[in-house]
Amino acid sequence: MTTTQIEPPVQAVARDAHWRAKMARLKARRLPERTVSICDDDTAKLAVTDAQMKLATARAAARVAADGQGIDPADREAFTEDHPQVVIARSVLATAEQALADQTVELTFRALPRPAWEALLKEHAPTEEQADRGMEYNVLTFPAALIAASHVERDAVGTEVDGMTVEDAQQLLDDWSDTDAKVLFTGALAVNQTLRVDLGKG
Repeated sequence: MTTTQIEPPVQAVARDAHWRAKMARLKARRLPERTVSICDDDTAKLAVTDAQMKLATARAAARVAADGQGIDPADREAFTEDHPQVVIARSVLATAEQALADQTVELTFRALPRPAWEALLKEHAPTEEQADRGMEYNVLTFPAALIAASHVERDAVGTEVDGMTVEDAQQLLDDWSDTDAKVLFTGALAVNQTLRVDLGKG
């Protein structure tokens, strides 16, 4: 007995391959991340601002010089960036930015997968009184839990390592000013509410 194999239609095969490729891209999407920068050194911040202004001034002066010397428009940008005063100003800015970076602590937060987000909300459900006031979570326990769950810590080579615990997060929320504590919580909350899907026009 001879068995005849029926080949699927070419169009069906093409559609299947097309969808598999698209699905692979969708599955490869990374969860969004957000970084909160913390720096208490106002002098370092002002130094960067001052260096940025001086660089802008140096570039403006270099462009005037380029016009005065009849530099070809195609070479004007290169002339500006190679101007001695601009080179010096760029170096000063780079030094100021490095000094600021050395005084800055960065905390990175990554959105939780939907099941983890829903589980965290359920674990820290609002009290009856809080629910009556329209709150979606327990305002006393959820902030620290979300901060710890969303925090991502990486070592010098970019490998993820153990990061903030719930206890760490609660201590920061308790010890910091109200404004700084809100910024910390907002950093973790905002990344979990980031919209990256375009719904298009209706």
